[in-house]
Amino acid sequence: MNDNLRPLSELGLSETLLEKVLSRALSRGGDFADVFFEDSRLRSLQWEESKLKSSSMVLTRGLGIRVISGEKTGYAYTDEISEEALLHAADTASHIAESSRDFSVSLQTRKSASNFYPLKHPFGEKGAGSMLSYLETLQKAAASFDPKVEKIMAGIGENRREILIANSEGLLVRDFRPMVRCNLSVIAEKDGRRETAHEGIGGRQDLESFTEERLHSLSGRVADLAVRKLDAGEAPAGAMPVVLGAGTGSVLLHEAVGHGLEADFCRKGTSVYSHRIGERVASELCTVVDDATVLNDRGALNVDDEGQDGERTVLIEKGVLKGYMQDRLSTRLTGDAPTGNGRRESYQDYPMARMTCTYLEPGESEPEEILSSVENGLYAKRLGGGQVDISRGDFVFTVAEGYRIENGKVGELVKGASLIGNGPEVMDRVTMVGNDLAISEGMWTCGKHGQGVPVGQGMPHLKVSEITVGGTSMEGAS
Repeated sequence: MNDNLRPLSELGLSETLLEKVLSRALSRGGDFADVFFEDSRLRSLQWEESKLKSSSMVLTRGLGIRVISGEKTGYAYTDEISEEALLHAADTASHIAESSRDFSVSLQTRKSASNFYPLKHPFGEKGAGSMLSYLETLQKAAASFDPKVEKIMAGIGENRREILIANSEGLLVRDFRPMVRCNLSVIAEKDGRRETAHEGIGGRQDLESFTEERLHSLSGRVADLAVRKLDAGEAPAGAMPVVLGAGTGSVLLHEAVGHGLEADFCRKGTSVYSHRIGERVASELCTVVDDATVLNDRGALNVDDEGQDGERTVLIEKGVLKGYMQDRLSTRLTGDAPTGNGRRESYQDYPMARMTCTYLEPGESEPEEILSSVENGLYAKRLGGGQVDISRGDFVFTVAEGYRIENGKVGELVKGASLIGNGPEVMDRVTMVGNDLAISEGMWTCGKHGQGVPVGQGMPHLKVSEITVGGTSMEGAS
């Protein structure tokens, strides 16, 4: 982790300066102050119409200062790393408090005990030329898949991000957070009809993780789905059994359940899960975990954005609600134990309780057993985007790849399906859980209050006894 970190002096910082800034931030009598510094370099290439369309490099450097006084938070940030600018930001954030005092901070550097994103090579070792060769590999593999492949669009990017957190309790901790991504979209055409499929892969890895085998696999999956969608049938509609696919089916878990277990919503009483610790909120087959320790996952964190070590947190155990995902403000107000879930999009944003990598633990059923148990229903192998009402748990999700299940067999690919329901009700209707837990490779970004952060998610195959399917065919299923 620390092999890629630069000396503080190269970043325009020193421990003495940080101590001075934190002391100034509490000069008006706040209870707690912290600073968050980041230095980020994002390089990306975009490919379209068999050629490079664009290339970009985005550099970001800045520092945010937070002051907490009771339930109030003051926040200020600057992209100028100088003593004058940082002290001015500290003064601005401190106005949340209304008294004055002398306060002195003495920092002690702490190194994270773990490294959940080990790299085989120094990050950024490969240049834009290597990145371009990956895009060419995707292009050739997708184009050769089927003559009906008409258009191919791809992108690749890598982000080197150094962060630093220091606070008025004396903590100083740093982290180097790598991230790479590769995404592919394919448009297929037949008799004037067009269909699109897309997918992304990546994580806290280096570019060497995009092996030729992995890129060919991505091209094959995306091109195959786009071509098959040209002959897809109409989606059934109505209330029916639904099998969610391993991996990407977990977007339903993330949206319909995960957000409702974030401590700020629960503390304020705006979540359907508020004040329900110890109650049964799901089928006894369901154990839900938020885990920042999944190696090289997009949501992995050695430390969160408040300096807390990344952890594995059991949220629901055998259907019983055990706890929430906590940020520092929530733990200060409720007295609950921290969980390492304080996250922010950038130095311009204050932290809040957020998911890292959220998944449903595996059960005992074979995937084939789950599918064969459904007489007629829908196999939602991959889910797309959706919406959820956190206060009630109601959701709507599109099905990116779905199939009819007929007489216990996976049937034709269908288009236009959506899932409509309520998170707690769906979790209570889980009747079978597969033994094939898969963490999605997808490039998931979670939005909350205008902030987006990278997350991971996963689940095994899952059978829900009944979900309302919105489709284009009204024959339905029983």
